[in-house]
Amino acid sequence: MFDDLTELYHQLLLDHNKSPRNFRVLPDANRIAQGTNPICGDNYTIYAKMDGDVVQELTFQGSGCAISKASASLLTESLKGKTRAEVKAMFDKVRDLITTGHSDGDLGKVAALSGVHKFPARVKCALLPWHAVAAAVEGRGETVSTESEKE
Repeated sequence: MFDDLTELYHQLLLDHNKSPRNFRVLPDANRIAQGTNPICGDNYTIYAKMDGDVVQELTFQGSGCAISKASASLLTESLKGKTRAEVKAMFDKVRDLITTGHSDGDLGKVAALSGVHKFPARVKCALLPWHAVAAAVEGRGETVSTESEKE
């Protein structure tokens, strides 16, 4: 069964890379942040439309490796309708998942990123969109870089 789950996760990541969800500029975004991973060459812009503390719409644009693109695609689907506090809590769970392979709590399809911890060189790729969305939702509007992060 473990091999079946691994294959399912692998297929899900490939699908999100090949056909990323919400891959477009969001013209009426009221929060924007950029993320860059100079080692891998990943560069993404996260667009968020917030209504108070709630994420109404979330999209992304840019380029990068399959892991970073799939991660960005998954986050746009999983964070819609979440509050800023829920986004922060999800970020913490996803960081644990990507760095250790384990997380407390149900992450839905985002759990497909659990295998990334086996490839330390790809951890920053998977986390980049999550750092960028945190900056966007918090209204920091800055460029985040994996080289300033400890992961």
